[in-house]
Amino acid sequence: MKHRIITISREFGSGGRTIGREAAAKLGIPCYDHELIEKIAEESGFAKEYIKERGEYTPGGWLASAFSDRDFNGHSNQDDLWAAQRRVILSLAEKESCVIVGRCADYILKDQADCLTVFIHSDMEKRAERIVQQYGERADSPVKRLKDKDKRRAAYYQFYTDMKWGIAQNYHIALNSGKLGIDTCVELITRLY
Repeated sequence: MKHRIITISREFGSGGRTIGREAAAKLGIPCYDHELIEKIAEESGFAKEYIKERGEYTPGGWLASAFSDRDFNGHSNQDDLWAAQRRVILSLAEKESCVIVGRCADYILKDQADCLTVFIHSDMEKRAERIVQQYGERADSPVKRLKDKDKRRAAYYQFYTDMKWGIAQNYHIALNSGKLGIDTCVELITRLY
């Protein structure tokens, strides 16, 4: 595969989406984040809202994901969504150099692409501050929301990849956006590209 891909995995509220978009803009390549939802909807026939909620998150933790909504053979709509998501990500990597945010792209592309895998994280206080400022989250409960989103992302990642989400050994580079800042993270990623 001749295209170079950057995957951005991130803790909720760490700025990973912003970092991915800015790195892509600086490199002059596309960034796929919300755009993936459109492509997956076309591929799968699932509603965009369903994909947005279920494409990176388990409904209520690992056990709930493992056993909910499964038919007699153990198959679920979420499995179909995973397969469609995988096909779309592989197709994008085959077609062009790009940045892909989330959706287990680091795992999906681990053997298929020239891929720089990045994990963006930050301390809870910085992330809580960011989701209140950037997303309008209520100031009285951001930590609970952060923990819930991260827990659901981790469960989804583990269920479909059999790997631990956020463990530094699973990525080429892990960056603390709270300490380094968004601009420095973008600069480091683009230098490594």
